[in-house]
Amino acid sequence: MIDAALLGTGGMMPLPDRFLTSLLLRYNGGLILIDCGECTQVTLKSLGWGIKNINTILITHYHGDHVAGLPGILLAIGNSGRKEELEIAGPEGLAEVYGGLRVIFPELPFPVKLRELKELSTEKTVSFKSGDLKINALKLDHRIICCGYSIELERKGKFDTEKAAANNVPMKIWGKLQKYDTFEYDGKIYTSDMVLGKPRKGLKLTYCTDTRPTAEMCDFAKHSDLFICEGMYGENEKLEKATEKKHMIFSEAAEIAKKAEVEELWLTHFSPALKDPKSFLENAVRIFPNTLIGETRKTKTLLFKE
Repeated sequence: MIDAALLGTGGMMPLPDRFLTSLLLRYNGGLILIDCGECTQVTLKSLGWGIKNINTILITHYHGDHVAGLPGILLAIGNSGRKEELEIAGPEGLAEVYGGLRVIFPELPFPVKLRELKELSTEKTVSFKSGDLKINALKLDHRIICCGYSIELERKGKFDTEKAAANNVPMKIWGKLQKYDTFEYDGKIYTSDMVLGKPRKGLKLTYCTDTRPTAEMCDFAKHSDLFICEGMYGENEKLEKATEKKHMIFSEAAEIAKKAEVEELWLTHFSPALKDPKSFLENAVRIFPNTLIGETRKTKTLLFKE
C-alpha cells in the first residue's frame, strides 16, 4: 500500500488557512516529498508522519511557491539525526537552484544526490527508481520548464504451481522466486517468470500542477488510482486568464481525469483569489463525478485490488 497526504492546496503564496501545494507519500517506512514551498515543514510536522525518513524530494519547477521551503526542510531533516543519502530530483536547472539555496545551509549531516532531469529538454518523459517505486516525470506546459510526476508500485503475478513444476523449478526455491527476480540454486539460474503468472495491476498516483492541459497528460495519468491536478481557477470564465498564465481551470482538470480513466481526482493549487473552491466543484463533477476538492493534510491509502 501507499499512503498519500496533500500537505497544502495553495498556489503563489501561503495564506493563514491555506498552505502551499505539496504532497507527501509513505511507502514501506520511507517518505517521498513532492514540491516544497515556504511553510511546508510546518504542515508536514502537523501531519505527524515524521521527517527523518524523507528519502526523495521531487521538484516540479523552480517558482518560489514550489521550492523556497527547501532549505528549512533539509535543515529540519538534518536536525532529526539523518545520516543516509537523500536524493533531490527536478528538471534542468536543479544544480543552479540548489547551489543558490545552499548559501543559507552550507552544511548538512547527510549527503545529497542531485538528479537533474536534463532528458526532459529533448524527451517528453523520463523514468527512474526510488527503492521499489518507479517514478515517471513528464514535461508540462508552463511559463518555465516544469514536470509532473507519476509514482508506480508494480505488482508481480500470482504464484503458479503448475508453471513452476513444468519448468522443473525445485520446490525449495519457490519462495525465493516470489521475492527475487532471479535466484541461483545448485549451479543454475532460475527466474521469477518461471513460477509467476502475468503481472497484476499495481498502484499508481499522478501529480501535475502549473500547466496547461496537454495530450500527453492523459496517457501519463492513465488508470491512476489517484490523480492530483491543479485547478488554479474554479470559474469557467477564467479560462482566458488560465491560458495566459499557463494554468488550468477545474473543468479542464476534470476532462483530463475523464480521458485518463483515473479512479479519483483531487483538485489543488488554488489561486489566492479563490476563497471557496468548493463553490465551483460542480464545474468539475459534471465532467468527472469522482472529483474532490483538495484540503490541507487530506490523506488516502492506496491498496492493491484483486
